[in-house]
Amino acid sequence: MLNTSCIERPAPPLSQADLGELSLDSTLVELSLYAFNVEATDLGIQISQMLEANPLLPGVILTDRGEFAGMISRRRFLEFLSRPFGRELFLKRPVRALYRFAQTETLIFPSNTLIVDAARKSLLRSKELLYEPIVVQVSPQNYSLVDVHELLVAQSNIHELATKLLRQQTQSQLIQTEKLASLGQMVAGVAHEIRNPVTCISGNLGFLSNYSKDILQLLTAYEQIVGPSAQIDELKEDIEFDFLQEDWAEILKSMKVSSERLTELVTSLHTFSHMDETHLKESNIHECIDSTLLIMKNRLKYGFKVVKTYGNLPLVKCYSGQLSQVFMNIVSNAMDALEDLKGTKGFVPAITIQTEVINSADGDCVSSELIQNYVLGDGVGPRKLRQNAKLLSSASPNGDFSPEAAGKNPNNAWIAIRIADNGPGIAPEIQRRIFETFFTTKPAGKGTGLGLAITHQIVTEKHKGKLNLHSTPGTGTEFEILLPLI
Repeated sequence: MLNTSCIERPAPPLSQADLGELSLDSTLVELSLYAFNVEATDLGIQISQMLEANPLLPGVILTDRGEFAGMISRRRFLEFLSRPFGRELFLKRPVRALYRFAQTETLIFPSNTLIVDAARKSLLRSKELLYEPIVVQVSPQNYSLVDVHELLVAQSNIHELATKLLRQQTQSQLIQTEKLASLGQMVAGVAHEIRNPVTCISGNLGFLSNYSKDILQLLTAYEQIVGPSAQIDELKEDIEFDFLQEDWAEILKSMKVSSERLTELVTSLHTFSHMDETHLKESNIHECIDSTLLIMKNRLKYGFKVVKTYGNLPLVKCYSGQLSQVFMNIVSNAMDALEDLKGTKGFVPAITIQTEVINSADGDCVSSELIQNYVLGDGVGPRKLRQNAKLLSSASPNGDFSPEAAGKNPNNAWIAIRIADNGPGIAPEIQRRIFETFFTTKPAGKGTGLGLAITHQIVTEKHKGKLNLHSTPGTGTEFEILLPLI
C-alpha cells in the first residue's frame, strides 16, 4: 500500500515576488520541500499515479522498512517508463526493481545549508545529474526533495538581493566619503578663520605684557617724585593696587596659555581636515595622534586615562587627515567599550597608544590583514608573540624623530601604531565580522557600521598597510595599524 502519511503540501515555487522574503543567509528549509515517501515494496504504478496527480513533484523518497534508502527523480522514472517494455517491466513490480536501474548519485544536504552553497555544489555535478533534485535532511529520519529549478531561481534572487545591497553599501560609502570631505573643507575653513584672530591675540599679548611693565614702572616713578599722598593712598586701597599688580601678571600669563592652547586646537583641526588629500605627504604620526586626542579631549577628560608610549619614528608619507580619522574611529570605539565599566569599583578605564618601527620579517604581526587571537595552550598569547619581534628603535618619552631610522631596514620595515583598551574585549564571532560594512553591535541610532570598515579601507587600500585585531574576551582589545616604511 502506498505510504501517504509523510506527504506535505508544498508551497508554490518561489518567484521574483519572493525576493524580499529571502536573505543572504537563507537556508534550504525556506524553500518548497516535497516529502513523498514510498516503500521499496510499493508498486511502480503507485508512483506513476502520484506523479500525475502532483505535476510539481520532482521525485520520490525511497525507504526500506522506514529507513532512507535513496531517491527516484521524476525525470529518471519517466525515462525508464519510455523505454521498450518499460511500463510492463516497472509499473507492476516493486519500486526496488526500478531503483536498481534508476539509481544515481544522490546529493544530500542538511536543512540548515545555505541556499547559495547548495546551488553552487549542485551546479558542480555532471551534466547527466545537473537537473536531478537534491535531498534535504530535515531531521534524522525525515527527508524531503527540493527541485533544482526552484533552487536556482532562489539562488538567482539572492544574487540579485546581494547586488542590490552591495549597490546600497557602495552608495552609502560614497555619501559618507563625501560628507567627510565636505566636513574637512568646512573644518579647514573654520580653522583658517579662527587662526587669524588667534594669531593677532597671541602676537599682541607680548606687547601688552611689556606695556603693563612700563606703566607700572611709570607709576612707581611718579609716586617717588610726588611723595606720600593721602588721596593716592586711598585710591590704591579702593582699587586694591597691590593685588592688581600681582593679578595683572597672572591674567596675562593665563591669556598666553589659552591662546597657545587655541593655536594648538586650530592646528589640530587643520591637520584633521585634510580628508581630501590627493598626494602622499611626509607627516609626523605623533602630531596626527596628538591632534586627534586634543579634538577628543572634551570626552576623554571624563574618567579616561590615556597612556602614550612613543618610539622614534621617521616622517611617514601618508594622508594625514585620513589617518587622523582612523585614530579617531579606534579611540572612539575604545571609549564606547569602556563606558559601561567606568562605574566599576577600583576600575580605571585606560587607553594606551604605542608607536614603534618593527621588522616585518620577525613575528606574525604582519602576516595577515586580520589576526584572530586566542591564548595558546602554553599560555603564550598574541601580545607575547608580538613582543618577540625584533625592534628597530627604542621607546622615547617625547617621541623625537630619528630620520636615520628609515634607512635601517627600507624593504620590510613598518611603522606600528597600537591603540589598546582594558575593556571587556570582543567575542570571536564578532571579531570575524568586525571590518564588514554596516556591521555594528551598537544600538540603532548610535552606530552606522561604517567606522571600522572605512578605517580598514584607509589603512589597507589608501596606505597599503595592515590593520590587525588582537582581542581576548575579558582582557581588552588592541588594534594594530601597520604602515609600510618606504
